[in-house]
Amino acid sequence: MDLGHLLTHLGKPDDPDLLVGFETSDDAGVYRVREDLALVQTVDLITPVCDDPYLFGQVAAANSISDVYAMGGRPLTVMNICCFPGTGVPDGVFEKILRGGYDKTREAGAVLVGGHTVRDAEMKYGLSVTGTIDPGRILRNAGARAGDALVLTKPIGTGLMIGGARKEIVDEAAFARALANMARLNAAAAELALEHGAGGCTDITGFGLAGHALGMARASNVAVRITWSALPRYEEALALAAQGVTTSVTASNRELAAGAIAFDAALDEPMRTLLFDPQTSGGLLIALPAARAGALVAALAARGETDAAVIGMALEPAGGGPRLDIVR
Repeated sequence: MDLGHLLTHLGKPDDPDLLVGFETSDDAGVYRVREDLALVQTVDLITPVCDDPYLFGQVAAANSISDVYAMGGRPLTVMNICCFPGTGVPDGVFEKILRGGYDKTREAGAVLVGGHTVRDAEMKYGLSVTGTIDPGRILRNAGARAGDALVLTKPIGTGLMIGGARKEIVDEAAFARALANMARLNAAAAELALEHGAGGCTDITGFGLAGHALGMARASNVAVRITWSALPRYEEALALAAQGVTTSVTASNRELAAGAIAFDAALDEPMRTLLFDPQTSGGLLIALPAARAGALVAALAARGETDAAVIGMALEPAGGGPRLDIVR
C-alpha cells in the first residue's frame, strides 16, 4: 500500500501557514504559528531491532526524532506510542523500553509529555514528536539544486544487519557498532548542515538509500547520481545480502523505484540490494553547494560523525525527468 498515493486523493490543504505538507512525502510537516516560528510534527514507530529492551527504546526514539532533525528543526516535546503485547513479555521489559526512549528524549533536549498505549500481538514502540523551526531555514527534500553535492552521514545496511542478527549469523561486534549508530541522534548532522549552507535534506529510513534519494530527486526536479564506491556501508551487510538475507520490504522498495533508476553494469546483485535495504534510524542525506561539501564532512568528523562522506551530486534532469543513477 502506497500511503503517499492515497493521500493525493485528499487534495492539498488550503492553508497558507502549512509550509510543508504531504505533497512531496517529506520527513515531517511544518506549520507556521508566527512569522519567526513554525512547528515541526512527525510520528514513527518500529518493531524491536535487538534483544536489549533499553537499547531498543533508544533506537526507536532516535529514529522518531530524526525526522525533526531532517527538516533542520529542534525537538521540543514527545509522546510515547506503545503497541505492547498483553501477555508473554517478562516483567521489566516495558519499563526498560520506555526508559531507553526517555533517556534519548532527554539527550535530544526534548520533554516527554505523555503518550498512548494499545495491546498488540507484535511489539512496536516509537514517538510522536513536535519540534520548532525558523520558517526561513527549513531543510526540505525538495531543496536540492543541480550542481549540489550530496553528503550521507551514517553507513547503510542496518536492515540486513538486523536480519542477520535475528538469524544469528552476523558478527556480534559489527552488529553492536550498527546499533550504536542507530541509537545516535542526528542532531549534530542537522546543525552542521545548516551552518554549511545546505538547501535540501532527508533522512534515510524505510525506503532505503535508493528510495529516499529518488524521493529527493523527484521533489527537487533533479537527477541524482550516486557513486557506489563512496558509500559508507557495513561490509557485513553486503556479505549477508550475498548469502540471501533480505527484509520484508526490500522487494517493494525496489518496485517503487522501478523505471527511474539505472545501475552501472559492474554492480552485482548484493550491491544493488544494499541500496534498497530499509534503514532504521539512518543518517541524513544532505544537499549543499559542492564547494562546501568537504568542509561539512570535516566538521562532521570533528563532531564524531566519522562515517560521513560525499556520495554523489544533483544534476539537471535529462529528457526523462528526475531519476537516480548509480555508478561504480
